[in-house]
Amino acid sequence: MRKPRPTKQKKERAAEIFHRLLEQYPAASCALVHRDAFQLLAATILSAQCTDERVNMVTPHLFERYPDAHAMAEADQDELQEIIRSTGFFRNKASNLIGMARAVVENHDGVVPGEMDPLVKLPGVGRKTANVVLGNVFGKDEGVVVDTHVKRLSTLLRLTRQKDPEKIEHDLMALYPREQWTILAHLFIFHGRQVCIARRPRCGECVLSELCPSST
Repeated sequence: MRKPRPTKQKKERAAEIFHRLLEQYPAASCALVHRDAFQLLAATILSAQCTDERVNMVTPHLFERYPDAHAMAEADQDELQEIIRSTGFFRNKASNLIGMARAVVENHDGVVPGEMDPLVKLPGVGRKTANVVLGNVFGKDEGVVVDTHVKRLSTLLRLTRQKDPEKIEHDLMALYPREQWTILAHLFIFHGRQVCIARRPRCGECVLSELCPSST
């Protein structure tokens, strides 16, 4: 059964939410420090269950030691684990990083692919991670990154009733034009960190308060 399309009223409210957030955060962008697609891919893998701030503390040493896919493909897992230990789940992340690097070297001549299908076939790379790389390095709006902030805010704003990240992503894609998909996630993330904070939302200072059904 085909899902019903968003109503005109809902799309207009969604557009106003985007407009207000863009005015509030005109410099919203990816918080993970990176130089190229490989570095952003690795940093995004590290960011699972970890803050961007912590990842940015780890990656300078990581990329000095392993500057590209060829170097990381040859990494000693124990050594790599020690470098990324503070990001949590370091054994699994180290395995994914090495596996990702080896796949990039073996299947893509050491160059991170700029398409969704080959990206999500890399170890440790799901649709969310692929969207991060495609949107922020390749300038391709293939979808909306749904992290914890995007999931929480889109629910509070009643832009979706879904719980599954991919279903939330599809709801947001239906509400917003393609050229807004990448920046939309950055705007939600900035707002979730600075104003709509999970444990202490500052509704009195929120530019979306009159548009938000959850505002107190």
